[in-house]
Amino acid sequence: MPDAALLPDPSAALVTAFRRVRATRMAGLPFLNDRLDVEAVGFRPWKAHWLGALVTPWFMNLVVAPRDGAQWRPLPPGDKRRYAFPAGDYDFVSAHEEGVGPFFACSLFSPVLEFDDQPTARYVAAHALDALLDPANDERAREAPAPPGPIAQVQRKLDEPMSRRDVLRGGFLPDVHGPGR
Repeated sequence: MPDAALLPDPSAALVTAFRRVRATRMAGLPFLNDRLDVEAVGFRPWKAHWLGALVTPWFMNLVVAPRDGAQWRPLPPGDKRRYAFPAGDYDFVSAHEEGVGPFFACSLFSPVLEFDDQPTARYVAAHALDALLDPANDERAREAPAPPGPIAQVQRKLDEPMSRRDVLRGGFLPDVHGPGR
């Protein structure tokens, strides 16, 4: 598909829309962090989408927005879609905001009262994006134990109770011939 058919980076539209939300729907709410402003962080092309983070005085979210409109599959607001990233699979909630259109969001922090300033929030958002795209952060890879090597098999056998017969027949050795021998 030619680049001319791609949708622009949604950063400016997100900032404009959520500053409007801050001034209207969120005005005066006690959980707002007045040390933070609305900022779109690190938006970049990812597959057929835009991927970035959105910092506001009330939340920090990862955002997936349409880049190639022909490949965008919206859902009704509030429905979830799971996206597969190098760091694992994450659920995103469908959203729609006037001036932005449809997008998906995954909450990182809500509320954001622990952030002392905008540079700290921006730093965390940028590093969350980097971590999402780093396969070293995939918990599934850490959860799947590697098959035990021969020394680990011997150690496991030694930890099991053995009869004198097992010792005489080498019952502590790994079964290299498979079951049934």
